[in-house]
Amino acid sequence: MENTEIKENSNKLSLPIAIVVAGVLIAGAILITKMPTTVQAPTGQPGTASGDLKNLVPISQKDHIFGAGPENKIFIVEFSDTECPFCKRFHPTMKKIVSDYNGQVAWVYRHFPLDSIHSRARKEAQATECATELGGNDGFWKYLDRLYEITPSNNQLDPAELYNIAKDTGLDETAFKTCLDSGKYAGLVEAQSKDGISIGVTGTPMSIIIYKDKKVLIEGAEPYEAVKAKIDTLLK
Repeated sequence: MENTEIKENSNKLSLPIAIVVAGVLIAGAILITKMPTTVQAPTGQPGTASGDLKNLVPISQKDHIFGAGPENKIFIVEFSDTECPFCKRFHPTMKKIVSDYNGQVAWVYRHFPLDSIHSRARKEAQATECATELGGNDGFWKYLDRLYEITPSNNQLDPAELYNIAKDTGLDETAFKTCLDSGKYAGLVEAQSKDGISIGVTGTPMSIIIYKDKKVLIEGAEPYEAVKAKIDTLLK
């Protein structure tokens, strides 16, 4: 009798539970059908600019310029984030562009750390400035090359590696540590970031090809062929 009562009570409970479970499954099915079929990339990737390019701070000797020379006809200003995987992909593209144009193209690098998704990028940007202080323009590019070489991107580079990169690139380790720990270049990084904001940069990499009075956007990590086509069109 006791076993029968337990069975009967179980049957009475199973019906409302089944109704609840069915309701959850139906609601879940409805929710899934309303979800987008593609996942949106994080804000700011790939990069673009929505503002007035006339607001861009003019290129000067204070900039980091790769391939600078009297024969330069074209400058490409890149706003970049060292933890951005698209920037890492675009870095060798730009080096090849400068090399292949034999002095006609110079590359200008400016900082645009995406703090909301890459909290370590701002300190990394400051590290490159310390490399500049200790090694000049060549020191900057050597440091940046090595950083992009080893970073897994997406905020995964161990901050301790910043000091190892200094050693790897031949910088004075003690002086580098003093510089980076002081935060002395935080203002410079912020100023370049604001420069990007002034022209409506929404992500990285975002680059501007400058030829005479013309400005052409490179949106995101465009492949070599696409960048070359834009340059060739301007040079015609």
